[in-house]
Amino acid sequence: MRILVLHGPNLNLFGRREPQIYGTMTLAEINEKLAALAAELRSELVVFQSNHEGALVDCLHEHIDSVDGAIVNPAGLTQHGVSLHDAIKAMPFPVIEVHLSNITAREEWRHRSIISPAVRGTVQGLGWRSYTAALRALIEIGRETKG
Repeated sequence: MRILVLHGPNLNLFGRREPQIYGTMTLAEINEKLAALAAELRSELVVFQSNHEGALVDCLHEHIDSVDGAIVNPAGLTQHGVSLHDAIKAMPFPVIEVHLSNITAREEWRHRSIISPAVRGTVQGLGWRSYTAALRALIEIGRETKG
C-alpha cells in the first residue's frame, strides 16, 4: 500500500513551536517514526509539508491515482481550508485527519474543523502517536477493502 502524508502550515516548526502543546519531537522525527512503521506494515509513504494551502491541494491532485489513502494534518487550515476540504472530498481513497493536540480542549475557535466532514475519521490528542494511529488505521482499512 502507498500512503500520502500531508503536513500543513507551520508543522515544519514541530519541536520548537509551543512544545508544551505539540511536544519536542521534530517533524523529521515524526516522519522517521512513520517510515519505520510503514516498513513494518509493508507499506510505502509519500510525505509532503507546505505552508501553503494550494501546494497541499496540488499534492493531493498529483497523487489522486497513485496512493491508497492519505493522512492529513491541516494545522492552521483546520478551521478555514475550504479548498483543502473540497480536494479531500474529491479523493477516491480514505483520508484521516490528524492533530497532535486535542483541538476541542483548546481555544474555542479551534473546536470546529472544516476538514472533519470531508475525511473518514480524525485522530487527535495523542501527540506524535496521532500519526502512527492514523497510519495503522489506513493500512487496515485498505487491506479490508482490497481483501
